[in-house]
Amino acid sequence: MSSIPRDQWYVAAFGYEIGNELFSRTICGESLLFWRTRAGTVTAVSDRCVHRRFPLSQAPSRLVDDQVVCGYHGFTYGADGVCVAVPGQTRVPRTARLKTYPIVEQDGFVWVWIGDPAKADPARIPRAPWLDSPGYTTVSGMEPLKARFGLLVDNLLDLSHETYLHGGYIGTPEVAATPITTEVDEEAGIVYVSRHMDDAECPPFYAKSTGLTGRIMRWQDIEYTPPCLYKLHSRIAPLGVLPGPDGSDPDAFHVEVVYAITPETEHSTHDFWAVARDFALDDQAVSDFLEDSNRTVVLQDVEALDVLEQVIATEPEGYQELSINIDTGGLAARRMLARMAGRDAAPAARRA
Repeated sequence: MSSIPRDQWYVAAFGYEIGNELFSRTICGESLLFWRTRAGTVTAVSDRCVHRRFPLSQAPSRLVDDQVVCGYHGFTYGADGVCVAVPGQTRVPRTARLKTYPIVEQDGFVWVWIGDPAKADPARIPRAPWLDSPGYTTVSGMEPLKARFGLLVDNLLDLSHETYLHGGYIGTPEVAATPITTEVDEEAGIVYVSRHMDDAECPPFYAKSTGLTGRIMRWQDIEYTPPCLYKLHSRIAPLGVLPGPDGSDPDAFHVEVVYAITPETEHSTHDFWAVARDFALDDQAVSDFLEDSNRTVVLQDVEALDVLEQVIATEPEGYQELSINIDTGGLAARRMLARMAGRDAAPAARRA
């Protein structure tokens, strides 16, 4: 049985990736074709001609006046997926239409619904408003992961690995040493994991972007909405500086780190990432530094998870991993994802 939940919204692309040209990406094992119409809306259809299954994203297929012309036999489709012309005859077969997918463009992401279109409720899409807010400056990217999406979920919900895997960038000893708190809102379908470090070393990622030196207060508050959207609310402040009683926090720096975790197949993932900040908004040097540094961190994760995928593929059946307190968020997410995919929750891992 598939581990990928269906009847769900997934991020297919950043809005800036899709223009008035053919763009293809595989989402949850389905090859999709995207383009932005002259009216500015994004359309998504199956990337296979109904005639002989030629990929419509493959040259010499082309886009002509918001219609895609198959480069193999010339079948022509509108943005609604309906075939409007076939070679050698005037009658277009009634069944000549491509599968279409509901699309919502929001917060800089293009979301696509995978599953029964009748169940596609845009209100269910989690928000990340900082990515499209004038009060924040955002850098972003996407890296392909040759590993199942659940491994990335595990990785992001247990940030203790920053100390070891990302030393010299975002990792310091305090991340692994500080206990976490985990809360699960079953009704809303959200996992919360928090780690508040009130006296921590300032890692280069924040020292070079904020100008802070020495010891800092560093708070990490994770909010994961399965299956796709992960948000890390990061607060960096001088020692002893706390938010005001009214919730205002003018003396701290705030970074919103967002990941969209989209399965490509059962064993590969699109790792979308974005870093939004509320300081140095017009400083291109800060943007360049954060973009380069975060991409390096993401690639360190990618390298580790690609290796882990290979290890898991060769381990004996029935192998049981060990879990500890830092894994509570990840284990809660696994249970939610298993229910979404219509599977029983995975067997409980050994606890130490």
